[in-house]
Amino acid sequence: MSLDTRPRTYATITGTIATFTSPDGRAEPIAAADEEDIRQMIVLRAAAEARRSGTPVELITTGDRGDHHLLVAADGAIVAAPATPTGSEDVTDPSQQGKEVSEQAPGQSSAHGSSVPEPRSRTSFITAPNPTVLPKSGWRGTLTRLGIPVGPSRAAADHAENERDASQQWAGCRTIAVVNGKGGVGKTMTTAMISAVFARYGGGNVLAWDNNDTRGTLGWRTEQGRYDTTIRDLLPAATGLLAPTASVSDITRFVHHQTIDRYDVLRSNPELLATDQRIARAEFDLLMQVAARYYRVVIFDSGNDESADRWLRMIDSSYQLVIPTISSAESAESAALLLDALRQRDDRSRYLADNAVVVVTQAESRGAAAGTAIANGFADQVRTVERIPFDPALKSGPLRLDDLRPATRDAWLRVAAAAARGL
Repeated sequence: MSLDTRPRTYATITGTIATFTSPDGRAEPIAAADEEDIRQMIVLRAAAEARRSGTPVELITTGDRGDHHLLVAADGAIVAAPATPTGSEDVTDPSQQGKEVSEQAPGQSSAHGSSVPEPRSRTSFITAPNPTVLPKSGWRGTLTRLGIPVGPSRAAADHAENERDASQQWAGCRTIAVVNGKGGVGKTMTTAMISAVFARYGGGNVLAWDNNDTRGTLGWRTEQGRYDTTIRDLLPAATGLLAPTASVSDITRFVHHQTIDRYDVLRSNPELLATDQRIARAEFDLLMQVAARYYRVVIFDSGNDESADRWLRMIDSSYQLVIPTISSAESAESAALLLDALRQRDDRSRYLADNAVVVVTQAESRGAAAGTAIANGFADQVRTVERIPFDPALKSGPLRLDDLRPATRDAWLRVAAAAARGL
C-alpha cells in the first residue's frame, strides 16, 4: 500500500494532554495521569486504529517536543514514515500548514547516521512568578500588612486555584456540553452560570449556545441584545461570517450579549415547533465553524431529544460533559442512564462519560440529605461531583452571577474550574 493511501491520524500534544484525530476525522481528547506517558497513550490509540483497519496507520504529531511523522503497526511498533514522494498528497494536518513535519521518531538518528546532540542543560536566570496570593483580610491579612507574610488558608488557596483554572485560555476553541435527557433539571441554569464564570474570570469570548430543537429557555433567562435574532438567522449568514473579509464584530447581530456577565447567547426560537427548527449534521458543523472562529469557549445548553442530529453532533464536538441534576431520584436516574448510554455508544463518548462533571443542585431550601446521597452515588461514576446549595436567585428570573449568595458563587466557580481541568 502506498503511503498516501494509508489511514492517517493526527495528534496535537501539550504537556500531559492531547487531541487525537482518527482517520474518519473525529477529534478525541486524551489526558495522561501523573504516572502515564501521553505519547505512549497516543501510540496505543494509533495502534488500535491500525488493528481496526488491518494496516499500519500514519501518525503525524505536533507539540511541545517537536513534530514527527511515523507509521504505527497494529502491535504498536513504530517506524519513521518514508519521505513523501514528489507530487504525492501533502500529509500534513491542515491545522499545521506552514510547519515542517519531521520524519524521524523522537531520539532516532538522522538518515546520515549521526544523531543530533542533546542541548546542554543550564539553570535559567528567569524564574516563574509565584502564583500564591497573599491574604488581604482577617488575621492573616493583618500580619501580612505588618510585614509578617502568612500563607493563605486552605480554603483561600483552593479558591485561588479555581480562579486560575477558570481564567486560563487554550490554543483553539473549547466546547462543553451540558446534558441530561430530562427537563427541569437545571441545564439552562448550569449553562448560564458556568458561561458567566468563564467570561468573568477569563475575559469574555464565551458563547452559550441553546442547542435545542424544542422550546429552549436560555433566551428567557438571559438578557436580550440589540437584535431579536436566533440560530435560524445565523445559519444563512454563516458562510459570510467565515469569509476572510468578515470582521470580529459581525457576529454581534446574531447573538445576545450579557452586559454584566460578559458572555454571549445564541438563542433558539421558543415560539417555533421542533419541526420548524431542526438542525441537520452539516448545518451544525457549519455553525460550529462560526462559533470556533469567534469564541474561545462554547457551552451548549442541550435539548432533551438524545436522538436528534444536533444533539449527537454536539456530543461528537465536545471536549467536556457537565451533567446537571437536582436532588430528586428521577433527575438523578436520568443522568445515570445517560452516562450508561454514552459508555455504550463509542470510545470517545465513553471517555466523555468517565470524565464528566456532575452538578447536584439543591432546588429547594430543604432536602440537603437527598442531594448528599445523589452526589455520593455518582462519586465513582465520573471524574468530579460538585454541589450547588439552594439559592432563590436560581429558581426563576434572570440568571446573573452577582445576584447569587457568596457560597453559591463559589460553588459555580468550582464547577467551572472542574470543567476547565477537563479541557
